[in-house]
Amino acid sequence: MNLYNFDTIIDRHGTSAAKFERLDAVFGRHDVTPLWIADLDFAVCPKITEALLHRLNHPVFGYSDASDGYWQSIINWNYRRHNFLIARDELSFIPGVVKGIALAVNFFTREGDGVVIQPPIYTPFRTVVEGNHRRVIENPLLTDGDNYTMDLDGLEEIVAREKPKMLILCNPHNPIGIQWDADTMARLAAICRRAGMIVVSDEIHGDLVLGGNPHIPFLSVSDDARAVGIMLGAPSKTFNIPGLVSSWMVVKNPELRRDFYGWMEVNEFNAPVLISTIGAEAAYNNGEEWLDQMLAYVENNINFVQEYTAKYIPDLKIVRPQASFLVWLDFRKLHLCQREIMDLLLDKAHLALNDGSMFGTQGEGFARLNVGTPRCVLANALESLRMAVECQCHKK
Repeated sequence: MNLYNFDTIIDRHGTSAAKFERLDAVFGRHDVTPLWIADLDFAVCPKITEALLHRLNHPVFGYSDASDGYWQSIINWNYRRHNFLIARDELSFIPGVVKGIALAVNFFTREGDGVVIQPPIYTPFRTVVEGNHRRVIENPLLTDGDNYTMDLDGLEEIVAREKPKMLILCNPHNPIGIQWDADTMARLAAICRRAGMIVVSDEIHGDLVLGGNPHIPFLSVSDDARAVGIMLGAPSKTFNIPGLVSSWMVVKNPELRRDFYGWMEVNEFNAPVLISTIGAEAAYNNGEEWLDQMLAYVENNINFVQEYTAKYIPDLKIVRPQASFLVWLDFRKLHLCQREIMDLLLDKAHLALNDGSMFGTQGEGFARLNVGTPRCVLANALESLRMAVECQCHKK
């Protein structure tokens, strides 16, 4: 039985929601349907709200430490959900996954060092590296139709030639939604260990694997992965609570962990915020049924997009995600340049999607669609897109 109603339209205006507040700055207009930033338009699990309200009803908000229950909720969740065992001393709080990547980049590399990314890829992977004066080294994904794979032979060549110090992995991959298989990640880990490289694995979408399939944490695949890996996770995408900023890090290798965690400790980068720990603990302990129902709803939304486009916009192809509520849309059969694609979306269909080129030159011809929204919103958006594409085709 479905306990939660994901069809409810919630007005997010006036709540400082970035998805709405940044429209003018990013897209140059605000009269568009925002289907871009990767958060959900669904009400959070009531158990999370109840826990927060219970604590906020106490009249003192003084200095506070994370409870043992907070740490144990993360450990229990990963074991129950992903069959992945974490010891308490392997775990640290971080104030956001991108900040966790930045912390690792700053601690383990120096200015001018090379850091490998695998585009098309989540934009901050590039900006964090470049903004900290490191060198971005691209190891683009290989494509065969809708199928994307890692270019591990190319990675070996890069390692031999460029001598990078780090690789930033996205598992599951954003924007394409690939859950990497264990063999692929084990080979990547072996390459990086031989080269003395650190692997930072962003697994923020790990709880959102679809079709009842398992998430495979990078640190679970081999001894090589555990020797070189730093895993980042969070309840933010999972439970729609990114505003609470409760992320965490796992480092299995004690030699890798000792100085890094010590550095974060003395700089208080690992100090949790009161509402972060309360929200995360409530989510991990009481949000599983909500998550399962949300994932079923999202998967039905993806099915709807696939069926609608196949019937009404056949030249628009979707790369079906294995994880997350983000869909990679392929516009290349429309024979439009990237500027024309975004003009079609914004000015003709009045939709705000992520420009594929923001994920790298490999994203040209694409856009990223967030389907984590009520079905009626998605249906109206696709109808607007259909009419815009028909008008565009009639002009040719």
